[in-house]
Amino acid sequence: MRRFPALLTLVLLPLILAPRAAAQRPTLPSETPATFTPVTSSFDFERRDVMIPMRDGVKLHTVILVPKGAQHAPILLTRTPYDATATTSYTASPHLGPNLNGYDNALDVILPGGYIRVVQDIRGKYGSEGDNVMNRPLRGPLNPTLVDESTDCYDTVDWLIKNVPESNGKVGILGISYDGFEPLMALVNPHPALKVSVPMNPMVDGWMGDDWFHYGAFRQQNMPYIYEQEASRTNDYRWWSGHVDDYDQYMSAGSAGALGKTHDLEQVGFWRQLLAHPAYDSWWSQQAMDKVLAAQPLTIPVMLVHSLWDQEDIYGAIAVYQALEPKDTANDKVFLVMGPWYHGQEIEDGSALGAIQFNRNTSLDFQRNILRPFLDRYLKDGAATDRVAPVNAFVTGTNEWKRLSAWPAGCAAGCTIHPTPLYLGAGLKAGFTGPVAGDAAFDEYVSDPAKPVPYRARPSQPMGYVAPLTWSEWLVDDQREASGRPDVLAFESDVLTAPLQISGQPIVNLIASTTGTDADWVVKLIDVYPDETVPAPKLGGYQLAIAMDIFRGRYRESFALPKPIVPDQPLRYRFALPTANHVFLPGHRIMVQVQSSWFPLYDRNPQTFVPNIFWAQPGDYRKATQRIYHAPGQASFIELPVAKTGG
Repeated sequence: MRRFPALLTLVLLPLILAPRAAAQRPTLPSETPATFTPVTSSFDFERRDVMIPMRDGVKLHTVILVPKGAQHAPILLTRTPYDATATTSYTASPHLGPNLNGYDNALDVILPGGYIRVVQDIRGKYGSEGDNVMNRPLRGPLNPTLVDESTDCYDTVDWLIKNVPESNGKVGILGISYDGFEPLMALVNPHPALKVSVPMNPMVDGWMGDDWFHYGAFRQQNMPYIYEQEASRTNDYRWWSGHVDDYDQYMSAGSAGALGKTHDLEQVGFWRQLLAHPAYDSWWSQQAMDKVLAAQPLTIPVMLVHSLWDQEDIYGAIAVYQALEPKDTANDKVFLVMGPWYHGQEIEDGSALGAIQFNRNTSLDFQRNILRPFLDRYLKDGAATDRVAPVNAFVTGTNEWKRLSAWPAGCAAGCTIHPTPLYLGAGLKAGFTGPVAGDAAFDEYVSDPAKPVPYRARPSQPMGYVAPLTWSEWLVDDQREASGRPDVLAFESDVLTAPLQISGQPIVNLIASTTGTDADWVVKLIDVYPDETVPAPKLGGYQLAIAMDIFRGRYRESFALPKPIVPDQPLRYRFALPTANHVFLPGHRIMVQVQSSWFPLYDRNPQTFVPNIFWAQPGDYRKATQRIYHAPGQASFIELPVAKTGG
């Protein structure tokens, strides 16, 4: 009790002294002004940050860059989830070019064309209001709201032509990847002022062959993208990993669903959708843009840009072209460009891809000779009316551009496409002669989920474009890494004595069996270089993949209704590989590799049928013996789209 008065004194003393201390404390004025006005009078452009209202009251953050002195200038629009401010501010410079010197800005088009550049944050991302939905579907069964990406584009164009006095009232939209999905959505009920659309490497069908699945196999290395893109409006959270080698990270987790749980990824709405829709049900088919656009009128010109080695969206552009081309009865509204690029390389240096040199800057060819005159024709007042060719296709192998009237076509005139079987034969031979009775009926290998085949040399890098990552190059990696493994079959042709050109999609016809009840089939079409190459000695014996993909066996009969595989029964698996436009040169060989895992890019098939592979348990993963048949009546082959002259 005697300590209480002392304690009371200690409590009251600060209260007694506080006013005097506050009165005596000196102040130091802030050096930051309440408002700051940058001086930009020396800039060669004007930057305007605006919030454009949509029909539901939501406002979208939009950056408008107007070249100084612009009058009656066309507008080039990009809508993006990747931060409009960053996309228009790559370098702090008073000049427009350095500010746009980065992803999704085709400088050799924008600058000489005098375009007004507009980049907008889609709803729910960065500076825009509203809710974020991955690839927001059109209004309808999957979207009960009043708005979608089509209406947002319409409302944006309407505002721009009324509020940018320097414009000529004509707008074009272009973009890459997700930003390429937006020009596709813009084709649905387009605004009258929208004169042209350029989807480059667009996201189209995420289940069939773009970002999320390939023929049912889950592309699990995209999980960090989902995490970072959807966990916050401004991508504040970064995927974490305690492994240098992605192979180890995904192996230690077990299934993709289990890895998602370790990161609490189920907080994210799109991840929950993937878990709920592992098969190709209506949730996928109703938002596949090739199917959507096939049901829409074609009213404005569209140029689809495809990369032959697109490591992310290799399916979509060709699928949309196939959907739209029948509508183009005058051959003046649907255009296709195919270049030897990775995803988005068409606006970067296109002189090489990995170890493969093209002896010219193919990206500059595209921007200056194809994209610029195309956009100018539809967007600039008084522009030349010369048309670019309906199809501009780069031929790899011979490394030359071809101007074509349609696709597929091996040449401008005088040649046709002949589906030609390349048989997988006994003794691991590949050739154009079918199987012979008495030869070995099959080759086999053991697929072990505990030791899946790496999709590239380890350590497996994560996805990403920042050096030293080489994610963009993996499709042109030397496939010798796989061909020497006992769980990979490599069928190889004799040395070619004449050039062989393919133009179109190779079709896999695989007769295969498994001792399991589910299986993945990875098939690769490969150009094998001569053992010695001049003047590029490092390419001696190089195995360059021309087209390759994965097919999940449970979907052999139906993409929507998976079912177990009957063990030990030879069954036919038929599926298309990505489009190729390639010449196998004399002295080269053709190889076909077959394997049953492609890890960690794709999740492991447990090889025992489970309802949902996302939740496969450790005991579900079992070894299986896989047989590839090549007997009469059971021939496995790749149907090559061979271009031949003379009919």
